[in-house]
Amino acid sequence: MSDPESAILSALSAEEGSTIADTYAFAASHNFDHNQVVGVSKSLEGDAYVTLKELSTQFFILQKEANDISTNGSQEVRVLNALVKAGDAGLSIPALQQEVGKDISKIGMGNCLKNKWAKKDKASGNLIAVVSEAKDDVREQLAALQAANGDPKALDDKAVQALKRRKLISLVTRKSYTVSRGPDYKPKRVKKAADLTKEMLDSGSYKTTTFKEYNFQTLGESVGGGYLHPLLKVRAEFRKILMQMGFEEMPTSKWVESSFWNFDSLFQPQSHPARDAHDTFFIKEPAATVSVPEDYYERVKTMHESGGSGSIGYRYDFKREEAFKNLLRTHTTAISSQMLYKLANQEGGFQPARYFSIDRVFRNETMDATHLCEFHQVEGLVADYDLSLGDLIGTIETFFKKIGITKLRFKPAFNPYTEPSMEIFGYHPDLKKWTEIGNSGMFRPEMLAPMGLPENVRVIAWGLSLERPTMIKYRIDNIRNLFGHKVDLAMTRNAPICRFEGGEEEEKQQQ
Repeated sequence: MSDPESAILSALSAEEGSTIADTYAFAASHNFDHNQVVGVSKSLEGDAYVTLKELSTQFFILQKEANDISTNGSQEVRVLNALVKAGDAGLSIPALQQEVGKDISKIGMGNCLKNKWAKKDKASGNLIAVVSEAKDDVREQLAALQAANGDPKALDDKAVQALKRRKLISLVTRKSYTVSRGPDYKPKRVKKAADLTKEMLDSGSYKTTTFKEYNFQTLGESVGGGYLHPLLKVRAEFRKILMQMGFEEMPTSKWVESSFWNFDSLFQPQSHPARDAHDTFFIKEPAATVSVPEDYYERVKTMHESGGSGSIGYRYDFKREEAFKNLLRTHTTAISSQMLYKLANQEGGFQPARYFSIDRVFRNETMDATHLCEFHQVEGLVADYDLSLGDLIGTIETFFKKIGITKLRFKPAFNPYTEPSMEIFGYHPDLKKWTEIGNSGMFRPEMLAPMGLPENVRVIAWGLSLERPTMIKYRIDNIRNLFGHKVDLAMTRNAPICRFEGGEEEEKQQQ
């Protein structure tokens, strides 16, 4: 069996004026799918091999109930036959339903009474046949439609309307085409090249190759503009606020860190649970870092093993292989420790500084409405002489007030590298509860002393996720609707501009 394209072109090749009168009949005669024939015809029309003229054919098709009537007769005739068979006593409605079926009885009984083929006995309530036989007009009408292949002209309008009211037939419109030769008709189509290739130039075949015409009037596909994700909008506002507060941004583009900078330099013991694989993502290749500052490494090792600055340390054997393991950073404090080390050892000595960072961190956590294993951390630190916990609380309150979160609570906490330490809670108006939004504290002397910072220098620091303030700002109650594969792209496109203009207006909204 030839393919539809060859069959169409062959049918048109007989003589100059050859046509295919109807693609539907053509497809049926060649055992082709009609949709396939139409698709090929339109493709040939695009290359000017043929021209198409649309045809519209209407016909009736029989529904399932109509097919049953064509086989077994209409419901009213079947009810009449059952009543005639029952004799003069007739049948009660339950007996009739048992005889012909409930559905047939319901339709047939009404039509029998309407046509006066039967009557209801007042005394017994039975249905009794009035005539012994009747012509099955419905069955004959359906047979006539079938014989005419559904042609509406096979029945008069009254009969058609009656069948449509009973939902026995439905009108269908079939689209097909008349196919004629086009201006570029050939018995076999030669595919036109869309592009001029290097191979054509090398061989010279481009001279005889037929190319598709270029339509220089066609507009290109519309390109939608890019949209900033709500996280990026909030990040931009946070950066502006922190810079207004005098903070300098730290370089945080390196996601992979060594355990030394991520844990050891922060005076976090090598046996700490956070350093287990179920809490941290370790790198398989390369598994270990190349180097760290050796003099600093030795001071950190000594602090862990035997202490200093009033501390007795952790009293364990500090392992180099553990310190050199590579991992996806669990916090941007890994960058903070490097910046403080550089600050302590810069030319000219220590100078007070304020640093901040906003970047991605990774933790192997169980995901829920407020936690992801990949999120963004906002961190700020101030290094200066003789700072206190009051300075930390004041700085945190100033920052959060600027981003519109005025309901804050502080809870004592433990961190290996800060003492004292505090968890920061903010009230979420939609979750109707206090949500942890950050952590804070003063870096311990055991962390700062090995860096070489002056003895009376204190460093206050706080960190929070970017996601949770964004959730509060945009009234999002599930973090997975903000970041990850479940995010609605329309939300990104329609999210309003993020503006923080102090906390007074935001406080009124939360109340």
